[in-house]
Amino acid sequence: MTGRATAGTWAYEGYDPAQERLREALCTLGNGRFATRGALPECDADEVHYPGTYVAGCYNRLVSRVTVRAGDGTETVETVENEDMVNVPNWLPLRFRLADGPWLTPDTATVLDHHQVLHLDSGLLERRTRYGLGDGRALIVRQQRIVHMGDAHLAVLRTEFTADGLTADLEVEAAIDGSVTNSGVERYRELESRHLTHVRSGTAAPDTVWLHCRTRTSDIRIGVATRLTCEGGIATRHEHLRAVQRVRLRLEPGRTATVDKTAALYTSHDPAIGDPLGAAVDRVAAAPGFEELLRTHLTAWNHLWRRAEIDVPGEAGHILRLHLFHVLQTLSPHTADLDVGVPARGLHGEAYRGHVFWDELFVLPYLNLHFPEVSRALLCYRHRRLERACSAARAAGRRGAMYPWQSGSDGREETQRLHLNPRSGRWLPDHSRLQRHVGSAVAYNVWQYCQASGDSEFLYTKGAEMLVQIARFWADSATWDEDLGRHRILGVMGPDEYHDAYPDAGRPGLDDNTYTNVMAAWVLVRALELLRLLPEPCRRGLVERIGLDDGEPERWEAVSRTLYVPFHDGVISQFEGYEGLAELDWDGYRKRYGNIRRLDRILEAEGDSVNRYKASKQADVLMLGYLFSPAELAWLFGRLGHRLDDGLWQRTVDYYLARTSHGSTLSTLVHGWVLARARRGEAWAFLRDALLSDVADVQGGTTGEGIHLGAMAGTLDFAQRGLPGLETREDALWLDPAPLPELSSYGFSLRFRGHWDVRLRLERGRVTITVPPSNCSPIDVRLPGRAVRVRPGETRRLRLPG
Repeated sequence: MTGRATAGTWAYEGYDPAQERLREALCTLGNGRFATRGALPECDADEVHYPGTYVAGCYNRLVSRVTVRAGDGTETVETVENEDMVNVPNWLPLRFRLADGPWLTPDTATVLDHHQVLHLDSGLLERRTRYGLGDGRALIVRQQRIVHMGDAHLAVLRTEFTADGLTADLEVEAAIDGSVTNSGVERYRELESRHLTHVRSGTAAPDTVWLHCRTRTSDIRIGVATRLTCEGGIATRHEHLRAVQRVRLRLEPGRTATVDKTAALYTSHDPAIGDPLGAAVDRVAAAPGFEELLRTHLTAWNHLWRRAEIDVPGEAGHILRLHLFHVLQTLSPHTADLDVGVPARGLHGEAYRGHVFWDELFVLPYLNLHFPEVSRALLCYRHRRLERACSAARAAGRRGAMYPWQSGSDGREETQRLHLNPRSGRWLPDHSRLQRHVGSAVAYNVWQYCQASGDSEFLYTKGAEMLVQIARFWADSATWDEDLGRHRILGVMGPDEYHDAYPDAGRPGLDDNTYTNVMAAWVLVRALELLRLLPEPCRRGLVERIGLDDGEPERWEAVSRTLYVPFHDGVISQFEGYEGLAELDWDGYRKRYGNIRRLDRILEAEGDSVNRYKASKQADVLMLGYLFSPAELAWLFGRLGHRLDDGLWQRTVDYYLARTSHGSTLSTLVHGWVLARARRGEAWAFLRDALLSDVADVQGGTTGEGIHLGAMAGTLDFAQRGLPGLETREDALWLDPAPLPELSSYGFSLRFRGHWDVRLRLERGRVTITVPPSNCSPIDVRLPGRAVRVRPGETRRLRLPG
């Protein structure tokens, strides 16, 4: 772990170019609407540094031409189209030098010491650098930066210059840079990356400049304005694609000169917007000074921390707080006003192009119990794209809704047709769009949100429409096999992602992926339950609106009981035919390559294919143990005609644990969650790996391209739901704790059915539940073999069984 953690800070000592991209990602500041990477303001984008600012939901589509090399050495030129979350104009640049000297950066000047600290409680990034100037002279640079959590359009950078052993003039240059491109991910650099066009700049006041541009194809207008506050006169000039301000400061020993740069950022996608440029200029002119902005920013963060309180001791607690900080910066209450989904890599970088995957499956369960209004907004993002999902299903010859594996601005399938293996340099077909289980993730999140929040209005309207249309898709995707006497789902991919086809097959896709089939059965069961729950006017309106046939629910019932689940060697098969794959020489590959998390790339570079082997990138079958309690999972298998006992599940866990490379940060999280129930003694090693996945960059350089939001939120949810065995169903809180020795005493708060600050603490075989005073109904709490009711204003201490 490269950062030094305390309860409220994340700090780095010294300057290390090799670690700079990682630090920039982990020191990103945001407010749920936009975020800026923690790059040093005096440094341009290069191989070491990558400043970037990203606005939630701001996408642009470009077409590129790439050279594809086939296995026989022949080359063809292919056209690929990608939609990216746009790196918008950079408001951050601020560089400095002694008059007429070279610009000072840590890569070109002598750094005597460098200290960077992220203050989690206040959302403040602070850096202090001491530049050596020779002959015992030095320049001390201290900066404080915020992206305002109260006013989601503002950011501010304060820079303090102190001379040590010299008297001199210091030249400071601040800029807004519109020349930025999307070039933060090396393997995308063959692709078109210039998303901004029609860049122009101007002066709004003696201390204020602005820059305006558009995205090239989505035509989103972006306005940025910055105001410089300092001693002395400000000179302004406008270069190609940049607005520049310069000031000269007189430095004397023992005297600090301060420059404040305040920025406002608007786009034409903002609510209640007319002219983004005019809004930015007006807002930055009206913005108060640094101290007042910091005060109101702290107030906003204090409100967030109260709603998401977590008290976990030791190193795990420090990392969980960092994870929570980044979740809140990506998906804050400001997000509830926007039409955006869950970007898998946050607003912290350009990996995965800012797309929305199934990662929301790991994020919303945490948000449901703290910020349900944000969960609702994220589900509305899916509902607004329901018609696009229905169109995709129709194009595939199916009824219902087929949600895309990767989603962006409008809900079409954004998964690229080709992907680059950086190890071999080859562009390869990408079949990951066959992961149809993303629809089940949407349905699962609808159900979980409504169970936790009690939001029957959403469940009976938008939620019901999504859930029923996803159920229709699964029912229409299932085909009857006379020989098996079962329904089958053919030609898909599971969560594993290593396997996209059978060895030497002429078509992509696998048959009867267990995770896909069991989740489809669950969706069908919940859709049937919901149809029974719906008030008659809602049910009639839904049936008429989507044209639901009278016979469809009957088919759903039949399919939900007869979907095929394959088995082999006394374990649950990942998919039909899995037993015929070859075993991999795991020890041999570890000895040859060390890190084999991306085994698929290694094998392809060798001219082989991971499709040939019993090797998984991440949890697949075991995902079922992550999403469902043991009782519910056994019930689901029972409905499908199988007995899932502890022995079968333990054998299945062991089997896949030995055959998984953990090429995804989600994998160790899921395995740790499952092991906490199946074999508690082995769980902590996996959970610690999940905790360290970003802060230690265990994937080998990927965190610098953007944090892994699903893994971060999932570790928080492990403390919130996994260890306590917490479920929200049947209008009650269900608890079945499985404490680990390494994490046996901790507490957290949650929001449940109108109760804003329910506090739970688990400690030494007891759970303490405190419900704040209110006019709400008592909370029903269910423990194994026991049910209690906790009234508002009451604290109950309950002994746990075992």
